[in-house]
Amino acid sequence: MPRKAAQLSEADKHGAAGGAVAVDRALFVLSVFREGDTALGLAELAHRSGLYKSTLLRLLASLEHARLVQRQADGRYGLGPEVARLNAVYAASFSLEQVVMPALRELVRDTRESAAFHVEQGEHRLCLYRVDSPQPVRDHIRAGDLLPRNRGAGGRVLRAFSGARGEIYQRIREEGVIAMVGDRSPDIAGVSAPVFGPAGELKGALTLTCPTPRFSEAFRDQVLAAARQLTAALGGTFPEVQPAPATPVVPAGQNDLSDED
Repeated sequence: MPRKAAQLSEADKHGAAGGAVAVDRALFVLSVFREGDTALGLAELAHRSGLYKSTLLRLLASLEHARLVQRQADGRYGLGPEVARLNAVYAASFSLEQVVMPALRELVRDTRESAAFHVEQGEHRLCLYRVDSPQPVRDHIRAGDLLPRNRGAGGRVLRAFSGARGEIYQRIREEGVIAMVGDRSPDIAGVSAPVFGPAGELKGALTLTCPTPRFSEAFRDQVLAAARQLTAALGGTFPEVQPAPATPVVPAGQNDLSDED
């Protein structure tokens, strides 16, 4: 009888419900390659995947046949040319709007507040995409509007992950999310988190805004979760963050959030 593992491998832990085990394992083997890896030996692949070497060799034979991996002269394995071809096909067909807009709609559906995706635009930030709250009282920013880069939760997030110095920006980098009341406008509260791409680059800021009286502490976790999901959808990895305090930042004056860069 075939030997059973004493515990589930990492590959099996990430298998699809109702999927094909062999396919799940093969795809997981591809996923263990990290940025900076050129080639990996069988022992390292076994360590990262949790699979037996005998199982790995069978999976690698299939992946090599499909040109998804290639065996080098020293016996190690690297990603194959088919990965590059698929990446080119994906890049040519990729639409940021098709990924971001569903995430914004879901966040609005869950919170009943307005959601937007901001990107840097020189000394400003551009509201690239926007989904309005279904409630009649809301802020009326539209897609295409330019907003301050140094005020508002979305602007603060963009500056934080562009290297701005100062206590507020360090806090954003550590916690991965910021909730602010009255930073851009006295009547508006905002919650924002960064979104990253495949190479760890900042793609933009996912931001929820609402009238100050409707601010909820739950928004912080909801925005952070949405930013994590959107980052994953873009092929990125969201960094590890510290738990954020429940109290939002309420600027009492210009000196509280002064920039040091």
